[in-house]
Amino acid sequence: MSGTSIALVGFGVMLLMIALRAPIGLSMLIVGAGGYIHIAGEPAFFNYMKTNSYHQFANYTLSVIPLFILMGALAERAGIASSLFKAAERAFSNMRGGLAMAVIGACTAFGAICGSSVATTATFGRAAMPELTRYRYDGGLATGTIAVGGTLGILIPPSVILVIYAITTEQNIAKLFQAALIPGLLAAFFYCCAIAFVVWRNPELAPQGETIIVEKNVQPLWPKLVGGLIVVAAAIQAFRGADVTFSAMIGALGLLIAIVDVAVMPAIVIAIIVVGGIYGGVFTPTEGAAVGAVAMLVAGLMKRTLDLASILEALRQTAETSGMIFLILLGAEVFGAFLALSQLPTTAATMISNSGLSPYMVLVAMLGFYILLGAVMDELAMILLTLPVFFPVIQALDFGMLPDDVAIWFGILVLMVVGIGLTAPPIGLNVFVIASIAKDVPIIKTYRGVLPFLVTDVIRLILVVLFPGLALWLVRFFA
Repeated sequence: MSGTSIALVGFGVMLLMIALRAPIGLSMLIVGAGGYIHIAGEPAFFNYMKTNSYHQFANYTLSVIPLFILMGALAERAGIASSLFKAAERAFSNMRGGLAMAVIGACTAFGAICGSSVATTATFGRAAMPELTRYRYDGGLATGTIAVGGTLGILIPPSVILVIYAITTEQNIAKLFQAALIPGLLAAFFYCCAIAFVVWRNPELAPQGETIIVEKNVQPLWPKLVGGLIVVAAAIQAFRGADVTFSAMIGALGLLIAIVDVAVMPAIVIAIIVVGGIYGGVFTPTEGAAVGAVAMLVAGLMKRTLDLASILEALRQTAETSGMIFLILLGAEVFGAFLALSQLPTTAATMISNSGLSPYMVLVAMLGFYILLGAVMDELAMILLTLPVFFPVIQALDFGMLPDDVAIWFGILVLMVVGIGLTAPPIGLNVFVIASIAKDVPIIKTYRGVLPFLVTDVIRLILVVLFPGLALWLVRFFA
């Protein structure tokens, strides 16, 4: 058998193992090891494993994964999500469908401190679903909104999926975070538009003449005074000719303190420090993740919402999730080495380059395949499984851009189709997560609820394909 035939057989065996409920990482590891040994022999495989496994997991960049997971786990247990939802509820309270829009707004803010879609969905399923039920929202709209809102956990930086993509394709994590921000915010805006359209078409889905009465919590005066003093001091410094950029940043922070509710201030400040610090080059993504995790711990302790038990539970959750991801990474590395030996990626790239198809036709075919695959497969496994084949093909095509820009743009497109796969029938992992929380809502109703949002996802995907600048503008701005 040729190397290409062996690789195709390997793909079939691995997909069969996954269909039989074998762990994804283990499936890739077993098939990759078997294929490697078949092509190169046992001594070569064990020599490869002896050195590669150590070098892979000794990679300093990988430490960003457990740190971002820990930051999100601490935020969930510190009650940050509930505070964000209540603040967003006040902002959208007078609009029809406002409570559903509040879920999207809160998920957007929470996504800046949690890089996991499943964690975001589960968190707001517990925080928002009782309120949506209390105000008589249609079950399909309520669960569908939470499911798609959860995808903002990976669309809004920081994103664990983007970190994995960056490590696998050897791209700059900070640049990928920059590129993801505008498409992520665009997703939140489109989701709110979808809610407005749906409740306009069918007012029965949301309360008629909805007016959400929010408890009038009297906010302490001192944050307003402190924020105002900071704004005045920053303006004076700028007027005297001091560092205007630094003064503007301090003034913006003061304004934030003056106008934002005290309850959500820790989340907003930590998000600005982490994401802003990474964007501005103050620290690396790994350092930013460490700063964010420590800041979230301090914020939870100061709010007295974190105790020893919840901290230990966050550490346990971080260890479990990180262990699962690292096993998948090891399996994907071995499987990728097997594919490289089989020459399948090189053969595929050559065939497509010589096929006469336009680069955009090839790209559209890949994205369509990703959407189909994402509907039946875990997003992390899908990316790690396909990148060894797809990425060399994309790099070999001429889109009229620099290779690094193409790699970043393709990464954002992959991230977007992964978000679609998280909610699209027949599986959609986020749909199953919210179904496990809202047991009284039939899952078919949830699938119907996500359909309007999927339409906006497709529109957004088309826009980013046609206008790469939506993903690359911030990267070029900070260059």
